[in-house]
Amino acid sequence: MSLETAPGNLRSARWFAPDDLRSFGHRSRLKQLGYDEADFADRPVIAILNTWSDVNPCHGHFRARADEVRRGVLQAGGFPLEMPALSLAEPFQKPSTMLYRNLLAMETEELLRSYPVDGAVLMGGCDKTTPGLVMGAASVDLPCVFLPAGPMLRGRWRGGELGSGTDSWRYWADRRAGVISDCEWREIEGGIARSNGHCMTMGTASTMTSAVETLGLALSGSASIPAVDSAHSRMAAASGRTAVELVERDQRPSHLLTAASFRNAVVAVLALGGSTNAVIHLVAMANRFGIPLSLDDFDELSRQVPVLADIRPAGRFLMEDFANAGGLPGLLSRVSELLDVSCRTISGGTLADGIAGARVYDDDVIRDRDNPLSAEGGLAVLRGNLAPRGCVIKHSAADPELLRHTGPAVVFADYNDLAARVDSPDLDVDADSVLVLRNAGPRGGPGMPEWGMLPIPKRLLEQGVRDMVRISDARMSGTSYGTCVLHVAPESAAGGPLALVRDGDPVRLDVPARRLDLLVDEEELERRRHDWSPPPPRVHRGYGALFHEHVTQADEGCDLDFLARPGAVAEPEIH
Repeated sequence: MSLETAPGNLRSARWFAPDDLRSFGHRSRLKQLGYDEADFADRPVIAILNTWSDVNPCHGHFRARADEVRRGVLQAGGFPLEMPALSLAEPFQKPSTMLYRNLLAMETEELLRSYPVDGAVLMGGCDKTTPGLVMGAASVDLPCVFLPAGPMLRGRWRGGELGSGTDSWRYWADRRAGVISDCEWREIEGGIARSNGHCMTMGTASTMTSAVETLGLALSGSASIPAVDSAHSRMAAASGRTAVELVERDQRPSHLLTAASFRNAVVAVLALGGSTNAVIHLVAMANRFGIPLSLDDFDELSRQVPVLADIRPAGRFLMEDFANAGGLPGLLSRVSELLDVSCRTISGGTLADGIAGARVYDDDVIRDRDNPLSAEGGLAVLRGNLAPRGCVIKHSAADPELLRHTGPAVVFADYNDLAARVDSPDLDVDADSVLVLRNAGPRGGPGMPEWGMLPIPKRLLEQGVRDMVRISDARMSGTSYGTCVLHVAPESAAGGPLALVRDGDPVRLDVPARRLDLLVDEEELERRRHDWSPPPPRVHRGYGALFHEHVTQADEGCDLDFLARPGAVAEPEIH
């Protein structure tokens, strides 16, 4: 490499090309790592942001996949540098990985901003990892490819199939009701998660990787490939090659994504019967690109988009079946008239190019438009005096008999109160009651944990009750089901009306009318409001305190307000 001439327009050349003491240091330290100038001179530097860890089973195969991405980068003439990033392990982190999504977004942004990289491959898939990586990459706006982790193999038990999350809740209810034994429960525990990869139901993981593929930031068909399939290894190498090509074309996320791109992602989520969490994440991601996306956009499209993916929890099948049936390209081909297929993607072409020639091989798994799982999208946005800024329900996974329901509230002050009293024989509750949980939102949780699928009281389970109306300012797992009203905004800890509900208050849910109302007169509510005071923060130092002070509400995406600000991307000074 000539020290007099910087190669092309590579950002990394600012570190390596000048003939000065600082660049001498950069080059000498790469040589300390064993690299020669032939490795990095005049080559695009591609960061491989790897969210692998020993405690994240969803990403357990990422050590090998990072090597395959590296192979692809080298094949295309790039210089790969693997960098560890925060691994958000959904099964283990308390109180919620949602508390740390924004921390991953911050880390992603700062890694890409501060190091000598020209582009990136973002390795994620476990629920909050996908939006966290994309939000951070959006804010630094370097060419990037998202590499989805892929779903695990289907679970097995006594000759039948198990779906992660969905069947956990189902069989746990049966165990609490005394329907299955401890021995059977242990067998299910050993058979429900059989390989690396994220949940193989249409939970948040598959919903978000599919949304990012539809946005055009991942290779066409990549989100549907099972984690342990050899095609996943080939896709990883292809992602590395594509990252180099993006740098050579200087094709950044901001060059690709538009309001129409996000509208396409919402259509995909609805046609998949996807997770309610997608509402929060897509709003936050769109905000990072300066693109307006609201709850009303979801509800408007939900009335137009049919659910075609017959996948648990709303349907019968699992992600392995979905991949074999044609995957996301097959599904998108069946709703193509609802999409703006002119939107550009990382392939260098359009969404139309990505789904051209896509076929569906199993009409039971990916339904035809004439035979939808549901004529409307699986999500609905409700408003009313109990949720003035909106709330969400996955009505495709609810008991149809409960979608219009009025009943007396049974109120739990927080999760600990719920855990302590829900199975108490003294609890005044019946099948018509409406269970209400508060102080479980972005501030109250903290981090808006997945507590929204409130457990049904044990004595009602023993009577055969398997669904009730449940309302909270929490989220729920995308693998969950039931008549659960979620994301009530503003949350109770911020003074939302949920904080004012008392035991016995009549609550009316009307999903067809998109309403959620507390049937208490305004004068009484004003008296209660006057007597209310906010609960103290649950965390008083560090990142948790920062989160509490700056997190936005669910309808705004739960981002940190100072990260969601519009403004130009700031390049670091090179000294």
